[in-house]
Amino acid sequence: MRIVVVGDGKVGYTLTQRLAAEGHELVVIDTNGRTLAALASTLDVITLQGNGASYAVQKEAGVQHCELLIAVTSKDEINMICCLVAKKLGAGHTIARVRDPDYEAQLALLEDELGLSMVVNPELFAAREIARLLRHPAAVTVETFAQGRVEVVEYRVPEESALDGMPLHKIGNAMKVRLLVCAVRREDEVYIPSGDFVLKAGDHIYLIMDPGEADAFFKKLGVYQHRIKDIMIVGGGRVAYYLAKEMLETGVQVKIIEKDEATASELCERLPRAMVIHGDGTDTDLLSEEGLDDVGAFVALTGMDEQNILLSLYARTRTKGKAIPKVDRLAFLSVLGGMGLDNLISPKAIAADDIVRFVRTMENASGSNVETLHRLVDGRVEGLGFVVNDKAGYLGLPLCELPLRPGLLIGCIVRKGETIIPRGHDTIEAGDCVVVIAEGRALQDYNDIFDHSRRGNYEP
Repeated sequence: MRIVVVGDGKVGYTLTQRLAAEGHELVVIDTNGRTLAALASTLDVITLQGNGASYAVQKEAGVQHCELLIAVTSKDEINMICCLVAKKLGAGHTIARVRDPDYEAQLALLEDELGLSMVVNPELFAAREIARLLRHPAAVTVETFAQGRVEVVEYRVPEESALDGMPLHKIGNAMKVRLLVCAVRREDEVYIPSGDFVLKAGDHIYLIMDPGEADAFFKKLGVYQHRIKDIMIVGGGRVAYYLAKEMLETGVQVKIIEKDEATASELCERLPRAMVIHGDGTDTDLLSEEGLDDVGAFVALTGMDEQNILLSLYARTRTKGKAIPKVDRLAFLSVLGGMGLDNLISPKAIAADDIVRFVRTMENASGSNVETLHRLVDGRVEGLGFVVNDKAGYLGLPLCELPLRPGLLIGCIVRKGETIIPRGHDTIEAGDCVVVIAEGRALQDYNDIFDHSRRGNYEP
């Protein structure tokens, strides 16, 4: 697919990297020639220096022949103009990054009036992911599928846990909950496990379950998920605003520490129910005075990864609550888990996942649409939610007879609002939402999960 990306900042680079890895033909436009040169030296893409909102620049980039233009510059207004120009030139689809809270209430109007296929707000997406983590204090990560009807919960098996030494096929009966372990990370190895796989302390397991089952599961393990009553946020940017707004609406007390006086004042106006403190969040004396030791959760959202990491590590020594840092440099992610920081948030990675999901949906010829896409196990496994139509293969065939490709697992089926943790006798029918777990595989369509050479006497 021919795609034009306007903006080579943090989100733009991450997105370009992901789309290039999936084999798309990319043209990247940016005003900074130096960043474009660095991009071209590492990725197989075409670069063009110029103003991406310019009709002439877009025409030179071939926007009139592209299937998709994605505008992710640092300015919302520029992104919207880029998309408007692209539609006039004849681009098939357009996606704009729009982050300003002032536009939040009118996003639907903007999409309609500008003909946008999608609006991306990395900070809002990140805030929602943090809120999900705070609702499940025992979890490392929580991803949702099937419009929130299914969750994939990451959990680290501690020493002396009831799960240590337990085969996977016994977990459901032992815990009296409906769930499926769909992936396991053991040190540097990743497994899409069978029922005979035996868990060990230290394993990171990924559990597919109905949202209502999580509390029962952790209670059976003796891990009590006390509702978080208050959070402390260091850094008052957009993620902090969106997170505070969501948590306040659920009755959680919010305290924000922001170094910049003007930003602190603006937050006071926008969030009258939050306690906003003008101060240096890296000052340990200030953190103690503001009650760090007793806080239910600590979230570090400054503009510096290193600062967020150090603050979260310090918070872990002072409070029993969650400590969540925002980390944009993905190279940090693989080492921070060993330092006790399992809960990490990367807005640019979240936004890139959403856009890649949309691109894969565009490419589907038949069989299904990619409704949801999440990268699990540090990006080494993908979880995809497919909406299956009547053109899909092998409908009505028991799962135990499906010719699935290696490294794949049918994790869950949602049928008419009912969540089915599948067994061998279950079938997939038209209209189902099917959650597929795939190790290191870029699936474009539901039918890609099958090895058709193994279909035997069955016709897809």
